Amino acid sequence: MESRNLRKERVGIVISNKMEKSIVVSEVKKVKHSMYGKFVLKTKKYVVHDEKNDCNIGDTVKIMETRPLSKSKCWRMVEIIERVK
Repeated sequence: MESRNLRKERVGIVISNKMEKSIVVSEVKKVKHSMYGKFVLKTKKYVVHDEKNDCNIGDTVKIMETRPLSKSKCWRMVEIIERVK
């Protein structure tokens, strides 16, 4: 039986859902600056495959790395953690 490699998982907030079966998810991390020691917010955006088109802007979602699905999509949505009110 073949074993699959560990896939990266991220948690982020949906910032765009205007595409068909695609969303843009923003991940915000607090990183300590190497020289000054101050914590800085770093933002990374991912284009994510959403098969059912059920995400809305503001939802918190869990995404997982996958094979390339298009030029910019190599992540897929696993679950919606929290829906926007």
